[in-house]
Amino acid sequence: MALTLYVDTARWRAHQQSVIQQFPGIIPVCKGNGYGFSNERLAEEVTRMGADTLAVGTTYEAARIKDYFSGDLLVLTPFRLGEEPVPLPDRAIRSVSSVEGVRGLVGARVVIEVMSSMKRHGISEEDLPKLHAAIEDVRLEGFAIHLPLDHADGGSGVDEVTGWMERLRNAHLPLHTMFVSHLKADELRELQQRFPQTRFRARIGTRLWLGDHDATQYRGAVLDVTPVAKGDRFGYRQQKAPGDGYLVVVAGGTSHGVGLEAPKALHGMMPRAKGVARAGLATMNRNLSPFVWAGKQRWFAEPPHMQVSILFVPNDAPAPQVGDELEAHLRHTTTQFDRVVDH
Repeated sequence: MALTLYVDTARWRAHQQSVIQQFPGIIPVCKGNGYGFSNERLAEEVTRMGADTLAVGTTYEAARIKDYFSGDLLVLTPFRLGEEPVPLPDRAIRSVSSVEGVRGLVGARVVIEVMSSMKRHGISEEDLPKLHAAIEDVRLEGFAIHLPLDHADGGSGVDEVTGWMERLRNAHLPLHTMFVSHLKADELRELQQRFPQTRFRARIGTRLWLGDHDATQYRGAVLDVTPVAKGDRFGYRQQKAPGDGYLVVVAGGTSHGVGLEAPKALHGMMPRAKGVARAGLATMNRNLSPFVWAGKQRWFAEPPHMQVSILFVPNDAPAPQVGDELEAHLRHTTTQFDRVVDH
């Protein structure tokens, strides 16, 4: 009995192909938990695509994935002086976000990240004159910019990339390749038209692997069903059942990522009101689970355990049976499945 990721493989790959067609020269991104699929699985998919480069998050991920993908490995986390050395093949390309970092990678293949409005990391405009001497000692693969998802000032990703292209050109730095993130297909085309001598390469993860929500589904198997009456004690903390119904033990707990949720940026009054309501219910030990039964998302009976969750299903709904599977609304990037089933 397991928490299973079901993949409509043909539909999932059809979506991948649609993204590849929109972004010529795409660099697929495989990092973290592999967007819920595992990085090893995604590396195999990238090989199927015929992509020449795969982007990973860290040097440790690059070391683990190098035996699953034979092309270039672009490490997205910038190099830092004094970092732990990780043995990598020559086909590894390091991102760098400082002049000192470039100087510390003599002979290496590098991509230089410029500071975007994300303000996360990157070379500043003031540092550009210092790069001329530094890049003579490395194999420069190009420059890169990581854009925000939203542009609150009314600008656009195209405007921001264009601004940096002009700064780099004015500094007489090579502009043969620019690596970009979070651009739409039409924005990429516009940039390619504006700068025909530069090759723009989009680094894409979420849109490539998770863009078709209906291609995948998580389901947890029902392991046990126990009838309870209102007031019956149960669980680790011996709480009282809120009413007559069933305690349903389902595969999927904290080790799978169930019950763990990343913070979200809320926009608008309605999402904020819902967030306040959820917080209020949580103070009374009422937390909505990701599991769905009989058309409704069901409440946790108590906080999820390591490998299972216990749900309360009231007696106005049919009782699940052992072996049934409950659909689970889980975030791919925080979920670890027991098994994957392609169909």
